[in-house]
Amino acid sequence: MAHTCLFRAGVASLLLAFVLPLAEAAEIRVTCEKRANRSKISVDATNLVPGEYRARVISGTNRKTSPLAVTAGDEIEFDFDSRAADVAAGATKISAGFIVDGRVTGKIINAEGRTVISDTETCRIR
Repeated sequence: MAHTCLFRAGVASLLLAFVLPLAEAAEIRVTCEKRANRSKISVDATNLVPGEYRARVISGTNRKTSPLAVTAGDEIEFDFDSRAADVAAGATKISAGFIVDGRVTGKIINAEGRTVISDTETCRIR
């Protein structure tokens, strides 16, 4: 019985040794731009466990969540835009006034709905 417990503890330690660094290694980059008639946000992440993720952007009381997307290797990119041409090219639609007070929080959320990583950035105002 003691050998079984030690074996399970060893397996658990090995799993944690490999899984936790992957989660901790994830990196996010949030960029945003606010113009009088446009809001534009990009949320990019690297060093993710390959799989499906979505991005959520928050500014003031405004929130928008992208559809699920699949990583390319360990990377994923999401664009949010109020410009029709960018939405037609695949960006998630947001309103021109989406960005409030020049700040945006971007989150990467896994398929189970858990936030993997997030960051808040000050937007470029043009």
